[in-house]
Amino acid sequence: MITTKQRAYLRSLTNNLDAIFQIGKGGLNDNMIRQIDEALEAREVVKVTVLRSAPMEAYEACDAMADATHADIVSTVGGKFVLYRESKTKKQIYLQD
Repeated sequence: MITTKQRAYLRSLTNNLDAIFQIGKGGLNDNMIRQIDEALEAREVVKVTVLRSAPMEAYEACDAMADATHADIVSTVGGKFVLYRESKTKKQIYLQD
């Protein structure tokens, strides 16, 4: 679990970050979960866009993806959300306590 200060720091890092995944009319599937899981291991922070054609809202997709990947939710704004998970092999972001 990340603290409020850590969450604010991660949000500041992701302001200029482009979304690398889109959830569309197909919704969430095992392949997308696997790809986001791999991206979290490589990058530690991932931004995802939920399109209007998706069968769920951004906050629902965010909760489901965070549970599936064991990641922390950084933010959910509009149709986008950001997830964070500390990498086991490629640690790039150092959070202060």
